[in-house]
Amino acid sequence: MTARFTRRTAATTRIAAVGAIAVAGTMLLTACGDQTKNNDAGSTKASTGATASSGDLTPAEMLPPEIQSKGVIRVGSDIAYPPVEFKDDSGKTVGIDPDLGAALGKVLGVEFKFENGTFDTLVTGLRAKRYDIAMSAMTDSKERQEGIDPETKKKVGEGVDFVDYFTAGVSIYTKKGDDQGIKTWADLCGKKIAVQRNTVSHDLAKDQSKKCTGGKKIAIETYDTDLEAQTRIRSGGADAGSSDFPVAAYAVKTSGGGKDFQIVGDQVEAAPYGIAIAKGNDKLTQAIKAAMDEIIKSGEYDKIIAKWGVEAGAVTEAKVNGGS
Repeated sequence: MTARFTRRTAATTRIAAVGAIAVAGTMLLTACGDQTKNNDAGSTKASTGATASSGDLTPAEMLPPEIQSKGVIRVGSDIAYPPVEFKDDSGKTVGIDPDLGAALGKVLGVEFKFENGTFDTLVTGLRAKRYDIAMSAMTDSKERQEGIDPETKKKVGEGVDFVDYFTAGVSIYTKKGDDQGIKTWADLCGKKIAVQRNTVSHDLAKDQSKKCTGGKKIAIETYDTDLEAQTRIRSGGADAGSSDFPVAAYAVKTSGGGKDFQIVGDQVEAAPYGIAIAKGNDKLTQAIKAAMDEIIKSGEYDKIIAKWGVEAGAVTEAKVNGGS
């Protein structure tokens, strides 16, 4: 099937259109994200190309001295989100983000060490300095940059800076052959949806539930991982699920040999995936941006994107805080 894109105008929606994808063979990319508090003051302004004043420094030389000396960038990631990051049959961490991390590490002269954590704790892990960055299919948005709760619109933290490296959208899926008439988010009123906690899908479900009339709100079940939400739907405990389109497409293609799920309706518009970095760490932000631009220019980025069949979401340059 070919996915189309529907514009969303709700305040909490921050996704922009991607491109078409055939579920049977090719997957497209979408976006998911976490919005939690961070400390460190300061903000890196949006950048569309050039790095900060770095003269003739290489990306590796732009890194903070403490990271250069230890030779490791600790990456917080929810490693249960195939095909973005997941464990293969041997237990190795694989996926789009780990491959990009390895390529960035070669340019920067350091190891990107992925450390597993639940999605809704990754940004607080940055604040606590458990991680240097968070790379886990996060959606870059102004709310997350500024530490604003998308539901209450209140400031709950200092936010983070993002280095954007992909573009993607969100899909709804159901058990195969049992869509219950669900084609749009409005069709979920009076039904039950299972989603990963603190993701864009979670935000969209809460936003739509407020619009439901006649007392038919959406029953929203949240889980630590997207795989847990999939299990709930597979067992018949929920009517539908929602996740980033590449993740939903991967589940449709692989779960039960392609017999468990189907994508329904249109994909909502997408926003950038961003690598999250604590406020005030401008050297690290600009070094990662420069490294991302280098692997894009060299063609290594395109090789990785093509390997996972997600070319439609590729970018031609890295941006800092490009989300809206």
